[in-house]
Amino acid sequence: MSDPQSQPSFSEALKVWFKIGCLSFGGPAGQIALMHRILVDEKKWLPENRFLHALNFCMLLPGPEAMQLATYSGWVLHGVRGALAAGILFVLPGALLMLVLSLLYVYGSGLGPVDGALFGIKAAVLVIVAEALLRIARRSLKTPLLLALAALGFIGIFFFALPFPLIVVTAALIGFAVAIRAPEQLALGATAPVAAPRQTHRWRQPVIAVAAGLVLWWAPVALAFLLLGGDHVLVAIGVFFSKLAVVSFGGAYALMAYMAQQAVETNGWMTAAEMVDGLGLAETTPGPLILVTQFVGFLAGFREAAPLSPLGGGLLGAAMTTWVTFVPSMIFIFAGAPFIEDLRSNRRLAGALAAITAAVVGVILNLSVWFALHVLFGEVTEMRSGPLRWYAFDPLALDLRVAGLAAIAAMLVFALHRSLLEVVLIMAALGVLVRYLF
Repeated sequence: MSDPQSQPSFSEALKVWFKIGCLSFGGPAGQIALMHRILVDEKKWLPENRFLHALNFCMLLPGPEAMQLATYSGWVLHGVRGALAAGILFVLPGALLMLVLSLLYVYGSGLGPVDGALFGIKAAVLVIVAEALLRIARRSLKTPLLLALAALGFIGIFFFALPFPLIVVTAALIGFAVAIRAPEQLALGATAPVAAPRQTHRWRQPVIAVAAGLVLWWAPVALAFLLLGGDHVLVAIGVFFSKLAVVSFGGAYALMAYMAQQAVETNGWMTAAEMVDGLGLAETTPGPLILVTQFVGFLAGFREAAPLSPLGGGLLGAAMTTWVTFVPSMIFIFAGAPFIEDLRSNRRLAGALAAITAAVVGVILNLSVWFALHVLFGEVTEMRSGPLRWYAFDPLALDLRVAGLAAIAAMLVFALHRSLLEVVLIMAALGVLVRYLF
């Protein structure tokens, strides 16, 4: 646990976790920066090396790394109750706001101002994803090997549609092997951090966490199956997002390409344009960016609700999605934290984490290109020839209005350095203006 001299009371920590949950705009990078400023710089509850080690561990896990970092930090400070408080309060404000935005989306569709705002948000999303890509690349790709891993990650997922877990596992194995013989190729320091004291009875918490967590995780899915049947959309949502929760390495940006393919092309729950809208709405809320999954679950439940009402189906779809997305993330923390604390000095683990981060940059580049094609050119067709996959589109179909708005968003982000929330709100207003003028 943390240094007793700097450990806060539980009530004091609750106030800070609620504050972080309400202010954590800007996606994973902004949320991690916010937690670093509060927990490390201002409160001094965690030392720098402890915070960075926790961050590296959370980046290795499937699920939202910022939410898991909050959960892990809460565990370090106050054990199980601290982890629950930190994780829940990090998610709750954004989840409630995302539900309100989802309701506005389905009931406000067709209204000029709403459609115009979403039109502008699409352009903002292109630039936001590109900015996240550049930021993560600058932080992660410090050596030729890491650059090569990013390039191979992009080629593998974009041109060959390789499964994302396969890319992550391959990168981890490469990093694991290289870390000892040539750590400089992974930008690892010459010395490893000092390990924490070994904990006693450390098997007890993981066993209890996994057993209780599995029951809690699958209980809503089983209940929907018993009451509505195995073919109901709520069961499909529960199963799909449960699977997604265990393969969603690298956070929401890396997850979006896989989720879009399944939700748009396989299940037909929404269109590619609506997926971009969902990410844009998620960018306006605090909390994990992966709350975009809640938007997908809401639309799926709303449109295939029978025998429930559309509103009831949408609300239950959103609740089901949120539950099966975040409960596994907390299970991973409870099950892994006692052991990971013993691995803080493990160089091979550090190498695996560095390699995974590099590969994720390539996956996010894939998402950036996928979004750009669908937003700028509208109709995009997936083509295949043997193992090779590419996207066909008409260059003359370029939407000049979106391109112009994207250029303005790029100026706001890269030249004027406005916050992501400001960019989304400004572009929403410009989208309304463009819709009425053109």
